[in-house]
Order: sequence, then C-alpha cells, then structure tokens
Amino acid sequence: MGDMKTFFFYDLETSGLNPREDRIMQFAGQRTTMSLEPIGEPVNILVKMSEDALPSPQAIGVTKITPQDTLRDGMSEAEFCRYVSEEIFTPETVAVGYNTVRFDDEFMRATLWRNFYEPYEWEWKDGRSRWDMLDVVRLVRALRPEGMNWPVTEDGKPTNRLELLTKCNGLSHEHAHDALSDVYATIAVAKMIYEKQPKMFEFLFKMRDKNAVKKLVNLEDKKPFVYASGRYANEFNKTTVAFPLTAGRNGNVLVYDLRYDFDNNNSFPIIKELCFNKCPAVAPVEVLDNFDGWEKIGLTRETVEKNLQEVLAHPEFAEKVRSEYENRPEFPPAIEPEAALYDGFLNDADRVKVAAVRNADGQKLADFHPDFHDVRLPELLLHYKGRNFPESLSESESSKWEEYRRARLSRLAPKFLEELQKLYEKDEFVAEELKLYFENVFASDY
Repeated sequence: MGDMKTFFFYDLETSGLNPREDRIMQFAGQRTTMSLEPIGEPVNILVKMSEDALPSPQAIGVTKITPQDTLRDGMSEAEFCRYVSEEIFTPETVAVGYNTVRFDDEFMRATLWRNFYEPYEWEWKDGRSRWDMLDVVRLVRALRPEGMNWPVTEDGKPTNRLELLTKCNGLSHEHAHDALSDVYATIAVAKMIYEKQPKMFEFLFKMRDKNAVKKLVNLEDKKPFVYASGRYANEFNKTTVAFPLTAGRNGNVLVYDLRYDFDNNNSFPIIKELCFNKCPAVAPVEVLDNFDGWEKIGLTRETVEKNLQEVLAHPEFAEKVRSEYENRPEFPPAIEPEAALYDGFLNDADRVKVAAVRNADGQKLADFHPDFHDVRLPELLLHYKGRNFPESLSESESSKWEEYRRARLSRLAPKFLEELQKLYEKDEFVAEELKLYFENVFASDY
C-alpha cells in the first residue's frame, strides 16, 4: 500500500466493560480505501482468556463467546499484540469504529500495556490516527439529517444505537454484538454519510486531528462553538453550543453549555471537559445559520448570546470550576500494575528494556531479568510471563504468579457468581460453560 492512507474499521467483544480489569475476547476489522471500498480480507480472531481472569457472565450472555471458545481457537495476548502492531495498525492507518474512542481504544491501550507494547503509538505515530463514527453520527443527525432515516426508541426518544440505525436505513447488520457484523454495519453507516452528506463527512474527518480542534476551541481566542456529545440532552440530538471556559486536565479545556442560564451555585452539571485527543465532534457556530440549524438543536442566537454575557460577567466562576476539576481524581487508584497504565510514562532506558521483553520468546524470558527503573514493570513482567509463557517461570516465580492469580480470582469471584446465577435464568448452556471455566481456573471449592 506504500504511503496510501487507509481506514481500518474495527470492533471488539470483551469479557466486561472495564478496560482496566476485563479482557478482549474477539477482534474483528476490515481495511478500506478512503472512499470506503474494502481492501483485502476481513480480520476476525479470538484472544485466549488467561487463567487470571473471570469474564462477566452478563457480557458473555450477550456475545455468546465463552472462554472455552477463545482457548480452543484464539491467540495468546502476546501473539495478538504482535499481530495488530505488525499487520493492522500500520503507518498511515486511520483506526475507526463506533464508540471506539471511549471503549475499544481503551481496551487496546490496556492490552498493549500489559503485554509490553507502547500503548499510544498505534494511534498517532507514522501518520496513524483514529476516528469515531458515533460522534459523527450525532452531529450529522443534529445538523444535516437530510437523506437518511433516524431511529427512535419505542417511547419516541432519539437513539443512535448501531443496530437500529442500520435497520431503519435498510443496511445489512445480521448479528448485532458480533464484532465483524458490527464492523460491516459501521462501514455501511459511514458510507451512507459519505454519500448523503459528503461535506460534513470531510469536515469531521479533518476535525479528528486535535490541532484542528484547538484552532476552533481554545482559551486564547474564546468563542462559542457547536458541540455534539453523549453527555448532552437527547431531546436536542446530543448537540449544543458550548463555550471554552477554563483549563482542564492534561491540556484539555472545560466548556460551558450555553443552552442554560448562568447559576453560580449550580452550574457544574453543565460543565464538560473537552478532550482534544478524543476526536470531539465540533463545528463553528456559523453552521447553524444554514438549513435551520438553530431550530434543529432547539436554540436561538439570542439565548446563546444572553447566557454567554452572564458567564463573562462572572470571571471568578471559571477559577472555581478549574479548581474543582483539578482536585477530582482522574482514575481510581490502581491495585495492580496492569491497571496502572495512566500512572506515568516510561523513561527511555525502560523503553529499551520493554522492547526486549516483547521481542523475547519463552526461552529467553527465563533468563531475562532486566533492572527496570519503573516500579510497575517487575510485577507486570511476572504476570506477563505467567499469562503468555508459563514455562519461563522459575519455581519461586511460579509460586508468586499462583499467589497473585488466586488472589485476583478471589477478588473477582463474588460478582462473577452473582451474575452467573442470573444468567442461568436466561441461557443455561452458556451459564454451564462459565461454571465449568470457573471451576477449572479456580480448582477449589470456592
């Protein structure tokens, strides 16, 4: 493909909803041209469930992918990370999906981290980037819905669920919650927008770049802008006019929802952190002047201007908001190194040693004892070897791995058993499979 930019649409099915705790079980994807024509064969692989993990029975009840399926047909996590790094997220690839920025991408980062891969480079280095069709759908629905059908729930509320969006537009989506089926459905939705609203598609594709977003949303040249987000009201198609208020964490910005009057005592619910690297769906406020834009999102220019003047008349409010957000913990404390991805970056010396770990086979790992600087890495290495190369563990390491594994399973077991009991009422076969898996990994009378 040379230097040709391509999309890679991908989707995951996971063992639960928490990327710091749960595991990828299925990875599926399809590469396309920038005009959304398929390139090559689709990818559809399973990832082995490691014996220090318990899946959520509720999640398995939806996907029907059991741990036994992954153990029979899947790759190890180490093999999976090597595969996606070398074959999937290649230079000039735009990784894209439906709600991938907030869900699937987080699982990818966590998986790469615990397998000694750089957890960020796949989404930015060598011309790589990422995009998310969910927020694109939200803003297109709000501002340029013409030419497409838009689903509502049984009680008449707008919804952007992928399976409903495909159904009401006659797009193929045979098996919702199967990763490859969801990939095909996402491509079909993207192609519909590409054909029906090409200018919006092109504009929002450019706005996936955080530097493009910063030109529109910044604290040096504060001005209102259009913003679609899952945090905003459903009745207005998740879209509002917001205003850059003050600095957030990690170089991001806190924005004020100008749909609402200023209230110095009760405005925190209408403050949102805009993260530049999460492909926010934003646009200049001038787009509302055409195609009945203001009416479509239930706002008027007069309302926005009035509420903006109220905010500007209280400069102390911005400092109050900044201080409040600054003191909120961004992530709960990590109880194991696998969950400590966001606790800091590695130094250059450790980066070299981490690369040596992921490039070593089981035989080399048995005699490899790097002197890491980062306190997270020695324990992470023990767990990595236990999950992927148990034959490389010494006798003392095997004992430590087994102690960790059983302690982790014991922590996860109560919730697992509670969900398992409920699953028996809905799907006895899958529940029995999960019970057998539980008994096998625990090997006790828990």
